[in-house]
Amino acid sequence: MKVWKESEHARTVASVLLLTIGLWELAVRMFGVRTFLLPSPSLIATEIYRNPDFYLYQSLYTIYMTSVGFGLAMVIGVGLAMAIVSSRFLDRALYTLLIATNSVPKVALAPIFVIWMGTGSEPKAAIAALIAVFPIVINTALGLRAVDSDMIDLARSARASKRHVMLKIRLPNALPSIFAGAKVGISFALIGAIVGEFVAGERGLGYVILISQATFNTPRAFAAIVLLSIIGTIMFFAVELCERWLLPWHVSQRSRITAT
Repeated sequence: MKVWKESEHARTVASVLLLTIGLWELAVRMFGVRTFLLPSPSLIATEIYRNPDFYLYQSLYTIYMTSVGFGLAMVIGVGLAMAIVSSRFLDRALYTLLIATNSVPKVALAPIFVIWMGTGSEPKAAIAALIAVFPIVINTALGLRAVDSDMIDLARSARASKRHVMLKIRLPNALPSIFAGAKVGISFALIGAIVGEFVAGERGLGYVILISQATFNTPRAFAAIVLLSIIGTIMFFAVELCERWLLPWHVSQRSRITAT
């Protein structure tokens, strides 16, 4: 029953996607839209088919930068959330700093990172991490605090240290919230990698879009955009798959199984 429901959902998504592509192709042909304004899906597919090695290389670089930035964001974000929950002073200081940093447009910070780190891979990973870290910190801190007070009192009565309470009670309890932040963060990390490639890129799909704009090669730009949407979708569902594997006991997963 579960497999049938999931396959039905996949068929529905595929049908909507195919219908959208078909309407797009039909509209471009019927209204004679110029290629440099809006290429047809068939032309975009032809562009990718003619240069598979080029797009594979650029896609792998963007995936690598996104993964590095996301990994940094996870380590830093979970660490900051644990520090925030552990100390009232850090709670006030770090929260204020995070909110102030998150309020600044990351495109404005990207040139500063280039000045500090050069034009290599480092500024792209740093920008990806900076954009992705905020939702991870917020969700993780929320999960770390959402612990039954009776459980904390019981641990303290058993003379458990703050470190043991954090690692053995708060952190396992926060795993659903951590994954909620991670699913948002992975999408933000991809955006950050593209911003870095826009500002100081020599490789990657963001760089492909940038040079395509300069030469008015719209099919190539749309090919990169389509690949970015595919990469973003795959990365999101990869995090969700990890959540299913690691948290089969959580109510969200049990309700999913019950519904199917």
